[in-house]
Amino acid sequence: MGTVSYDWAAVRVVEAGSYPVVDTDQKTCYDNLGSIPCPGPGEPFYGQDATYPNVETSYTDNGDGTITDNITGLMWVKARGSKVTWDDAVAGASVDRTGGYEDWRMPSIKELYSLFLHSGVNGADYMSTTGFVPFIDTDYFDFKYGSGVGGERVIDCQDWSGTEYVSTTQHDQPTVFGINFADGRSKGYKKFLPPTWTEKNVLYVRYVRGNSEYGKNNFQNNNDGTISDLATGLMWSEYDSSEGLNWEQALAWVQAKNAENYLGYSDWRLPNIKELHSIVDYTRSPEKTSSAAINTDYFKCSTITNEAGQEDYPYFWSGTVLVDGPSREGAYIPFGRAMAYLDNVWQDVHGAGSQKSDVMIGDPANFPEGRGPQGDAVRIYNYVRLVRDI
Repeated sequence: MGTVSYDWAAVRVVEAGSYPVVDTDQKTCYDNLGSIPCPGPGEPFYGQDATYPNVETSYTDNGDGTITDNITGLMWVKARGSKVTWDDAVAGASVDRTGGYEDWRMPSIKELYSLFLHSGVNGADYMSTTGFVPFIDTDYFDFKYGSGVGGERVIDCQDWSGTEYVSTTQHDQPTVFGINFADGRSKGYKKFLPPTWTEKNVLYVRYVRGNSEYGKNNFQNNNDGTISDLATGLMWSEYDSSEGLNWEQALAWVQAKNAENYLGYSDWRLPNIKELHSIVDYTRSPEKTSSAAINTDYFKCSTITNEAGQEDYPYFWSGTVLVDGPSREGAYIPFGRAMAYLDNVWQDVHGAGSQKSDVMIGDPANFPEGRGPQGDAVRIYNYVRLVRDI
């Protein structure tokens, strides 16, 4: 019987209820320090993002200020616009008439995340765009870095989503999830700015229309330790690794599970960051629902004790690597609080369901106050949830 192949780039119609996970566009393989030839089965670092092909991006510029995503069925405003407050971003959707359409809306964080391309690169200096490559397709979407002048870094050019965090961050501040297409991260952004928490934060916004079902999971419990998402065509392990692993160990753990035909399958993989993002449940958080940010009707999630001594839920590795200046970091998602040591206290600064990156080797004890300008927690030993194609 011959092999059937599909030209995914030619896909034009998305059925109602579908949630296609578009590829990350990561084509390079990495070890803990830099790029390497992509390993084969049984070799160290086998099974990372670039190992597996996925549905490639496919856009159409409609010539009227709009861009159609031919895979997801979403239509986007092409223009970058200006920075606005959260309130003005929300209000602006109903009066936007780009392309002659009257049904623009704020994108959910999952809709906005569909545009993320992890072929982007961070430069070595956040005050200069030298070495930077945007994490969005600039052949289709207008994009603008921060000025790099005064207190504005080149990465200070984030986008609001329409998804508010169900909890609060950093001294009980109302928070909205957004994406930074300059530095390859997704976080909760405060509606107001320190130190007074009265000045309104301003970020960019890009409106969307079409496929209102995008981002809605359709889980099915297969009653064999696996959970299928009929919206994405992905099957997940009901249980996670139950232990923290560094990135190389996480990849090796997946290979070991395949060798034992875990749950009856031998084609499990470490999910890429967009696949992992697809199962975040943004209606849940440790503070709001006393659970991980995942649908607990279907998934079991290990508990941990976080840096503040609270019962919490782990960070989970993806197979995707962030190129951050001279370093290489594994991309992860906190399904519990996204902790940072800020203002001399450990607290949830970025929100459960954010997407960040961590160094892949070393001793977490060497970072007692986190790292980076916000003191982000460094764990290195994160958890794994397996995925495969249905």
